[in-house]
Amino acid sequence: MQMSDTFSIARPFDDAWQLLHDPSRLAPCVPGAQLTAVHGDRYEGIVSVRLGVLAARFEGSATFDFDDDRRRIIVQATGTGNHGNAEAHITARLEPLTDDSTQVNVDTELQVGGRFAQLGRGVIAEVSTALTAQFAGNLAASIDVERHLGRDVFAPVGGKRIEMPEPEALDLLDAARRPIMKRVIPLVMLLALGRPTARRLRRRRSARRVGR
Repeated sequence: MQMSDTFSIARPFDDAWQLLHDPSRLAPCVPGAQLTAVHGDRYEGIVSVRLGVLAARFEGSATFDFDDDRRRIIVQATGTGNHGNAEAHITARLEPLTDDSTQVNVDTELQVGGRFAQLGRGVIAEVSTALTAQFAGNLAASIDVERHLGRDVFAPVGGKRIEMPEPEALDLLDAARRPIMKRVIPLVMLLALGRPTARRLRRRRSARRVGR
């Protein structure tokens, strides 16, 4: 499954690139994610998600390859959990928007197994877009906090365990509500419009039978 999303960072091009160079700095901005350890360029963590009463916990790792010349980040991530597995190949490319803002173009190739694969391609893609927007919002908030504090909130780390509090599980049902409603509402409207037509057809048929 291939998906593409974009978001912007309220930082100049070079500053945004430096910001994205530290995954441990970004981990708290990822919905439902908890960074647990860093070993060189491999980052280990947990992602907790919920879908109604179904709760899942994925443990896995990700590696980051930074291409300074192209301003591109390539991420390979894998995770396994109690309700399936997931594997993602992510390419993030930066481009300047203005002197003070940068756009990040994200292309993802995702493979999902288990119960969550039953959400379907369309819903998963739209949930991905919603989560990208949520990540961008969290990142903007953290940048604002950093600006007011005058220092980095999350210092760079390496080769050690990370003491990061476990966040609230990501609610996929809440994230999927809008895309699901976008699909359901037109169907409901079509059915609602179709009912009067069906009634008129039945009345005409009944009138024809009486006339005979």
